[in-house]
Amino acid sequence: MAEQSNSAAASVPWSSLTHETSSGGSDDVLVSAARAGDRAAFGELYTRYCRMVHGILLCRVPRHAVDDLVHDVFLRALRRLETLRDTSRFGSWLTSIARNCATDYYRRAPSVDEVCEEQLEESAADPVKQDSSEVEAAVVLAHIQSLPEAYRETLVLRLVEGMTGPEIAARTGLTPASVRVNLHRGMKMLREKIGAVARP
Repeated sequence: MAEQSNSAAASVPWSSLTHETSSGGSDDVLVSAARAGDRAAFGELYTRYCRMVHGILLCRVPRHAVDDLVHDVFLRALRRLETLRDTSRFGSWLTSIARNCATDYYRRAPSVDEVCEEQLEESAADPVKQDSSEVEAAVVLAHIQSLPEAYRETLVLRLVEGMTGPEIAARTGLTPASVRVNLHRGMKMLREKIGAVARP
């Protein structure tokens, strides 16, 4: 049953799963249902965690690669659901899968420094197609990508994905205190980097 669900979901766009989602439930209930072949339950997990996965990837890989990798992360998760021992820890388990997907990407892609440079080049490549806010957002993202990993992830989830501090903690498995510290220190470092570039 689970095997059939895996192959079926692999051929269906994740966006279509979200239209069939169940009304709610705890992560462990949804994971158990998804293991039994309930596509709607997995669609609900996708809805809950897609912003987190997108943010984790966005601070690690070039923007053009993110959407495909989001799909890969959820496909890996679906195929490996049986290996998740504590179903209430789905978020932190999915976080690890997302990070591993980014690592795998770099086995055949540029380094982190090259990605930062690529983001800056993308932001200035075609100013006709981008307004000033898009260019500014791309530059800020490139600066965020140069920060230490813990700050990088938390800032992208907060500033780009629009997740609240408590939501970041709940989804990633971090403590609320850790999220607050990461946001505070990350913002300070980001302001310093932007300020250094702005100074003549």
